[in-house]
Amino acid sequence: MDAVRAARELGKAIQADDRYVAYVKAREDNDGDAALQELIGEFNLIRQQIGMEMNKPESEKDADKIGELNEKAQAVHAEIMKNESMVKFTDSKNRMDRLIREIGGIISLCCDGENPETCEVKNDCTGVCSVCAKCG
Repeated sequence: MDAVRAARELGKAIQADDRYVAYVKAREDNDGDAALQELIGEFNLIRQQIGMEMNKPESEKDADKIGELNEKAQAVHAEIMKNESMVKFTDSKNRMDRLIREIGGIISLCCDGENPETCEVKNDCTGVCSVCAKCG
């Protein structure tokens, strides 16, 4: 089996993994959650308003308005993050991200000559020491 074919098989294995299945379901649930989508829309509008205010010439910027908009954005963001669909999505995405980092780390270690059967990725290691805050 060549490396590209093995990567395709790995892709199939990832898509069959419970973490991937949970992630896809959580993403779909997020998309279907009308209350969450309304909050996200509201948050995006506030961000646009902040951007418009920030892009004004210095003499026209209203610092109080920017502060109020930032407070409002933080409050809406907090509501978004408390939404049950978002909580599940965030958790499932974090688990998926850890899986992908582990897989990437193993591939990196193997490219550095490690034994594919025994190399281990520890502490969400990417296998690339030059970009690691711990190793780096």
